[in-house]
Amino acid sequence: MSEKTCDYLIIGAGIIGLAIAREILLNQKNAKVIVVDKEKEVGLHASGRNSGVLHAGFYYSPDSLKAKLTRDGNFLLRQFCKENDVEVKNVGKVVVTKSELEEERLKDLYDRGIKNGVEIEIVDKKVLKELEPRAKTFEKALWSPNTGSASPLKVIKAMEKSLISLGGQILLKESFVRVESNEVILQNQKITANHIINCAGLYADKVAHKFGFGHKYRMLPFKGLYWYAPNQTNKLQRHIYPIPDPRNPFLGVHLTVTDEGKVKVGPTAIPALWRENYRLLKNFRSQELLQVATDLPRMAFSPHHDFFALLKQELPKYSRSYLINQASLLAEDIKVEDFNVRGKSGIRAQLFDIEQNKLEMDFVLEGDKHSTHVLNAVSPAWTCALSFAKYVYEFLDNNQKLAKVG
Repeated sequence: MSEKTCDYLIIGAGIIGLAIAREILLNQKNAKVIVVDKEKEVGLHASGRNSGVLHAGFYYSPDSLKAKLTRDGNFLLRQFCKENDVEVKNVGKVVVTKSELEEERLKDLYDRGIKNGVEIEIVDKKVLKELEPRAKTFEKALWSPNTGSASPLKVIKAMEKSLISLGGQILLKESFVRVESNEVILQNQKITANHIINCAGLYADKVAHKFGFGHKYRMLPFKGLYWYAPNQTNKLQRHIYPIPDPRNPFLGVHLTVTDEGKVKVGPTAIPALWRENYRLLKNFRSQELLQVATDLPRMAFSPHHDFFALLKQELPKYSRSYLINQASLLAEDIKVEDFNVRGKSGIRAQLFDIEQNKLEMDFVLEGDKHSTHVLNAVSPAWTCALSFAKYVYEFLDNNQKLAKVG
């Protein structure tokens, strides 16, 4: 087993791990930074399987980290893409309604966006038709001009290249095994680090527990699936989203335009049976299945979530025709036969508070002078990657200053 030393060791080569490593090197040019990952390439999980939507930041409570980090992250990611020759498609987003009740929720969404400092506008049917001729709405709609699209794979590859150019090192096919003081034991190596940063995504809770953090949390994975319409001639010009159902922690079925101009519909949001439950029995782990079977009933009977309403909404979406018929409520000329290419499944690394029996919907960060743990980096973490990296760097800096004072 070979041995290495470094200033910072980052576990997880998704977009969050790479962005944090890059931020450290932008601030500490002589630091030795190593990123490790169990996979053969960077970004093989959520970072490379997400929708590629660049969110504006109007969904989130004004007092949340998500609100600030999404607004700032949108700007920073656009800037990064421009500097690294990654195309951002400036499609914008319309949020449409189906009833008077949803019109009231639309106004609440608008007010939230204004408080969050997001450019946003309520438009009538006439303006909506100018923005997106195929969109349907009850009376009003929300227009977000700063919502966009980019390729998740192109972004993560550009991030990898940027990190290496700054002097960072990435070690792949290296699974985390255990920690002994400031030594991390990997599958084939032992690395001694001054500070360890856990960005392990679906396994962030398990890694954190070995450091003595995050014991009130467990990961509860949710699976998302999109269908593509590769040959549709009458293409959409904008993303089209529904008004979110307040009983559901997710955004609902929507239509999005990729960086290549293709239209996709989705996603589903069903609990995955294990953490990497992408297809059939691939990566099956019985202990993870037992954990999901334990935690789902806790969520089901929690006062914080209407779990049975969620199941009622989400289970039928496994039917392609049902999913696409739901999307047809948002736009004209949405046909089941057009959406015939299944996209890669994605797994949302959703943190679950086992003390309060509720899903954590904001970013969660824990740590001390020896280690930092990114426990919850759910959507829109892809949009927030660079702003979140700055936030984590400040967290690191503050902990190190406190350690010196102590």
